[in-house]
Amino acid sequence: MTQRNSENATILIIDDEEQIRGLLKELLRVEYECTDVASAEAALAVLSRKNFDLVISDINMDKISGLDLVPQILKSAPDTVVVMISGQATIDYAIEAMRAGAFDYITKPLDLRHVENAVRRALSHHQLLADERRYENHLEELVKERTAEIEHLAYYDRLTDLPNRNLFIDRCTQAVAAAQRNDALVGVMRASLDRFKKITETLGHAAGDVVLTEAAARLHHCIREGDTVAHFDGEEFALLLSQVRKGDDLVEAAMAISDAFSEPFQVGEQEVFVTTSIGISLFPANGEDVATILRNAGAALYRAKRQGGNNYQFYTAEMNAQAVQRLSLETSLRRALEKEEFITHYQPVVNLSSGEVIGSEALVRWRHPDFGILPPARFIGLAEDTGLILHLSNFVMRTACQQTRLWQERGFGRLKIAVNISARLFQQRDFGDRLVEILGQTRLDPFCLELELTETSIMENAESAVELLTQIRKLGVKVAIDDFGTGYSSLSYLKRLPIDTVKLDRSFVNGATTDPDDAALVMAIVTLAHNLRLRVVAEGVETEEQLAFLRLLRCDEGQGYLFGKPMPPESFESQLTGDPKRKLHVLSQALRRDSKRMRSAVNE
Repeated sequence: MTQRNSENATILIIDDEEQIRGLLKELLRVEYECTDVASAEAALAVLSRKNFDLVISDINMDKISGLDLVPQILKSAPDTVVVMISGQATIDYAIEAMRAGAFDYITKPLDLRHVENAVRRALSHHQLLADERRYENHLEELVKERTAEIEHLAYYDRLTDLPNRNLFIDRCTQAVAAAQRNDALVGVMRASLDRFKKITETLGHAAGDVVLTEAAARLHHCIREGDTVAHFDGEEFALLLSQVRKGDDLVEAAMAISDAFSEPFQVGEQEVFVTTSIGISLFPANGEDVATILRNAGAALYRAKRQGGNNYQFYTAEMNAQAVQRLSLETSLRRALEKEEFITHYQPVVNLSSGEVIGSEALVRWRHPDFGILPPARFIGLAEDTGLILHLSNFVMRTACQQTRLWQERGFGRLKIAVNISARLFQQRDFGDRLVEILGQTRLDPFCLELELTETSIMENAESAVELLTQIRKLGVKVAIDDFGTGYSSLSYLKRLPIDTVKLDRSFVNGATTDPDDAALVMAIVTLAHNLRLRVVAEGVETEEQLAFLRLLRCDEGQGYLFGKPMPPESFESQLTGDPKRKLHVLSQALRRDSKRMRSAVNE
């Protein structure tokens, strides 16, 4: 690469987020002379006194936006190169930035490798612009090159540089058409990396990118020339085998993939073993069009994953029946939302010191017209897969806030309500606005609402999660870590997260009075949480012995069948009638008679 005295190249960084400016400056100042400002107005003031080789600017800023700033920069300094930064990762945004005069486009969250590459390309381009008056014809070639790169992104995966889903379908269509003419076979394999999410949760997304890139290379070595390997979403790949003579060829290909993944992946100093689940369909036996072949390969992949992973499955008619059943359940689920078949039950949350019923946790149930009341385990997974979890989660939060406000107006004290928030809903850009809207419509005091999030949903993108949680807590809404100890199982990160409560997972509570190790874990978690000024709520309290142990540790609150199972709002209200401060011994005596029945009831 041609670079003119890179150590003397000057870079102006414009971003209203101090953390982004600091990150870029720390990364680039080793090789370049860097100046940073917090607004477009400040940037114009600096540019009036000095020209820069490269300007790295955010798109969305107050008053003058990055897109409006670019023409002003280029008018005063035509040789300056501009690279835009935005949280939007679509090609449309990239094209809009290019049209404004930007040379390149970087998306947030920043990938330092992409930043370094973009800066090197931009400074190289700056050198070319400096010679533009003598080499004007070079500009046309450069525009063609950049256009080709954008077009490349439309058909190839950015990380692995493999064909994406669109290009794979196009090539699959061509292969099927050729096979129809020649009375030949075409094989389609959908391969998924087993337990890939565990790698990203444990080692981070950068480690996941390393694994995906290496997996792409290994899969590419398993195919013949003329075949295709594509990267679909996340951990899923697809293979198009157009030179198939018989079904055994697909078995050999699956075995070759298994062999290719037998060696560990090197992620830094860590060795990681990765296996694959593979679903196989064959044209024309398993479908006469591309959509059917792909769908059937997906059904076979689902079966392979259900078998525990690290295996391959050919598509069968039985899988089609299962797929139809799943589709039927999905259709039924969509209609359930329209027909308001979902209901919210409430489980008491008790202050373990005073015995006061201080609130409840909202738990959704499906009042199915044919199967009766269904617990979340029967439909939450499907709701997550289909995206219906967003509508369902909003329904539960709105209903729970409305019901709690109604109880408060009826004189039952400042009851609190805890609501589980799915990771998918929490990651929506408008989640904060939606929360404010629900609080406003239900007129519930924000201090009476607690949002329960899993460790995984927060740590999936810890930086943005911390920012959003901080905003939520400024409203007065409380934040709890649900099922603590079953996700990252790390106590150290508690001090960094803006949270109020730790909910101790029921698996630890169940063994606390019988297993010394569980007892020690419970004691350690309660002690550390209290030292960090966090409340501790114990889930799954079912026996008087567990209650006595938790009170001995000064655990703050508890919920479980000892105090009450999830119940309809009218049943919950009946426990509060006359005195919202029901004591532990009153509750436990009332429930002890039915303890055996409740312990055998459907899990929450």
